[in-house]
Amino acid sequence: MEESTMGYQWIQQLHSYLAYVVLAILFLAVANAIMGWVNNKMFTMEKDLRLSLFALIFSHIQLLIGLLLYFISPNGLQAVQALGMGGLNSASRLLAVEHPFINIIAIALITIGWSRHKKFMEGRKKFKSITIFYGLGLVLILSRIPWNLWFN
Repeated sequence: MEESTMGYQWIQQLHSYLAYVVLAILFLAVANAIMGWVNNKMFTMEKDLRLSLFALIFSHIQLLIGLLLYFISPNGLQAVQALGMGGLNSASRLLAVEHPFINIIAIALITIGWSRHKKFMEGRKKFKSITIFYGLGLVLILSRIPWNLWFN
């Protein structure tokens, strides 16, 4: 097996397995923020800040790995060329266009939620910001996961 193919496969495996971790942490961060917002809890550094920060960090790492994977993928350039010629089917379009584009937007929303929460002093407003923006990011990520590849 060629060394570049092994590197590509290793990064693809990392991207696939890390996705489970990112989804779990994002789900926990959103659920925690919803409970804090609804119950009007204080925003703590030990739990709430760290959980939200880990969700932010892991989602950014996943994005960077995904972008790296996109540009070293043997199918990445072919998909972009096929897109330019108007020749992508729905599965290829998902992987070549929709998955990366929507996930970049999702990570941007998560980042906005993190930045906005820092502007507030009141715990309820902090939780609300994280709930809305992390929640929207999570929904977008879930909407563009290539589920058929996950369950094969």
